[in-house]
Amino acid sequence: MGNTFPLGNKELRIGILGMTEGNGHPYSWSAMFNGYTKEYMDLCEFPVIPVYLYKQPPETIGIEGAHITHICCTGYMEREEAEKMARASNIPNVVDKPEDMIGQVDAVICATDRGDEHVERCRPFIEAGLPMFIDKPLVSSEEDLRTFLKWRKAGAKFISSSSMRYCKSIEPYYKNHYELGEMRYIIRPMAKYLETYGIHALENLYPLLGKGFKSVQYLGHDYNSTLYIEHDSGCTCIVTQDKDLCGTGLIAMGNKDSAIISDGDSYYAFKKQLDLFVHWLRTGEEPFPFEQTIELMKILICGLRSRNEGGRRVCLSEINTEDI
Repeated sequence: MGNTFPLGNKELRIGILGMTEGNGHPYSWSAMFNGYTKEYMDLCEFPVIPVYLYKQPPETIGIEGAHITHICCTGYMEREEAEKMARASNIPNVVDKPEDMIGQVDAVICATDRGDEHVERCRPFIEAGLPMFIDKPLVSSEEDLRTFLKWRKAGAKFISSSSMRYCKSIEPYYKNHYELGEMRYIIRPMAKYLETYGIHALENLYPLLGKGFKSVQYLGHDYNSTLYIEHDSGCTCIVTQDKDLCGTGLIAMGNKDSAIISDGDSYYAFKKQLDLFVHWLRTGEEPFPFEQTIELMKILICGLRSRNEGGRRVCLSEINTEDI
């Protein structure tokens, strides 16, 4: 883990890892670095991706001095999928094994949304000393969180976040929501499943309150996942999910006023997330303190533990990371 970091102003060669079923990030994120070839992007099986890419003026696409140069897909459609993504997003090299990137790239993006797979997907690159961006959620278990924290303590360089932290319409409220007064109640609907998309909702609301989350209780059933979350400030948060729920905003209620905030600009959120990743690679300046990621993972782990234990109220203090 002794590689030189930060990387400075060098031309950055970045590898990207995929993929998991239902997650097309290697298509869109690679295109945000490299641009795209429309005839192949038209064939993308995630129709929302070409829609938001095609809305962007060409000059807004690309990150100066940084390109996705290698791609590897393991776990879902493998080589076939990687070659499709490479054609669509102008990636020059497709490899069969993730480890084949080592020595060929300066950094790696793990663009998969299964937290329970991230330790093993990231291990070769962490051990090789390569800096990484790891898609949300970083983990989904206490054991895996402890593993990443041990790696970080040993000098590993990695960051992780949900793009929802950078929602264009919600972001201004993070530093200034004085008109709402003291926050009392936040409701955040979210699509799909707690394991993969729950962190989108959690990271969306976290900057409104800051550290101090106390407990999580699972109140869902069948395909619905509803979390009742308590914060030291006295604010209660409700995150409700369903496999086909369409939820892109939140309701924030204070003791002076309330706001209903919606957002649909996926490109802005993803692109800012990637711009900040490159800034971190060049300067070592993290987009936000890693302690926030730790607390967010504890919230998610508590929600999953509560679900597995019949809806028991689980306190964040039960997730032990203090002895690392």
